[in-house]
Amino acid sequence: MPTFSAFARNVFRTGTYEAEDVLVGCDDVDVIHLEASNVSAFGNRVLGRLVYHDVSRRLVSLNPGLRPVRLTRDYELFMLFCPFLQDVWYANAIQGWRDQCRTSVCWIDELWADDVQHLQNWLPVLNRFDHVILGIPGSGKDLGDAIGRPCHEILSGVDTIRFSPYPNPPARVVDLYSIGRRWEGIHRSLLNLAARKEMFYIYDTLDHVAIGETRDYAQHRDLYANITKRSRFFIVAPGRMNFPQGTRGQVVVGRRYFEGLAAGAVLVGQAPDSEAFRRNFDWPHAVIEIQPDGSDAVAVISRLLAEPERLREISCRNAEEALRRHDWVYRWKEILRIAGLKPTPAMEAREKRLGELAELARERGSVSV
Repeated sequence: MPTFSAFARNVFRTGTYEAEDVLVGCDDVDVIHLEASNVSAFGNRVLGRLVYHDVSRRLVSLNPGLRPVRLTRDYELFMLFCPFLQDVWYANAIQGWRDQCRTSVCWIDELWADDVQHLQNWLPVLNRFDHVILGIPGSGKDLGDAIGRPCHEILSGVDTIRFSPYPNPPARVVDLYSIGRRWEGIHRSLLNLAARKEMFYIYDTLDHVAIGETRDYAQHRDLYANITKRSRFFIVAPGRMNFPQGTRGQVVVGRRYFEGLAAGAVLVGQAPDSEAFRRNFDWPHAVIEIQPDGSDAVAVISRLLAEPERLREISCRNAEEALRRHDWVYRWKEILRIAGLKPTPAMEAREKRLGELAELARERGSVSV
């Protein structure tokens, strides 16, 4: 399994590296740490621009300037997990991998159906993979039609053990936590609460935080998880919710839903109007709805705070459901099934631990305090 963590250190990539770490902990995986070369920044930038204008559609098969790697043994599976289609060509740095891997899977976390038509010159990079998986439901048909074969769809996930407040739930000292894209109406309402010193509200103050770089992705995930599991409310919204021209009506369950859920926070915002959401978040109060303009934000949150018992039940149910459904190990098991491989004993052991933590959450949610 190649990883880009040595040279692509953007914040938005840290969840992908977390997923890779979970697989490494559950299977016999050789991780190939791809490295930048002296010309990689130039190659990636310049070649990347040229690909969009390459009528031959051959540039995408080149190594975009990474240090070349050659495998020294045979493998059952070549596994590539990346945020975007444009990342897949990093695998070109691994020379001859197709000859030494029995089967191969490419899992692309974010590919919108509307983007497929604009990425035609990037599509040949998928030809060498036996299985293509997409993380956004609804994009599989468009990509499948474009490459001439079916694609699978698997939702994102989270390291629920990292994010879970169990077995020793910490005090929820943060009232409200918001990351990434946000509705300005909701944000203004929450700022007013914070200004009156009625709430402790943590939010992004820098532009384009997600494309910023981390010094250490694991430390970033730990910090993020530790704040989230200490938060009462976690603000959520569907992917690209304020960029409708880029969605073509597609509604996406972003990764923050899984992260807030796993931390046992109460999700406040908008539930995605999609079958994927209804199927995977099918318990009461998975998301507490508030209007995007923020007009009812204060009232909704105030009502919840007046019902601490209900707040605790929602929190515990969220944490339990995440542990039972949305850990990365469940996604990896499905991918191994697609690749024709069986789950490992370490995966079964992780599932057992997840079940134990889920029981702690269930018990805490059913006990009156």
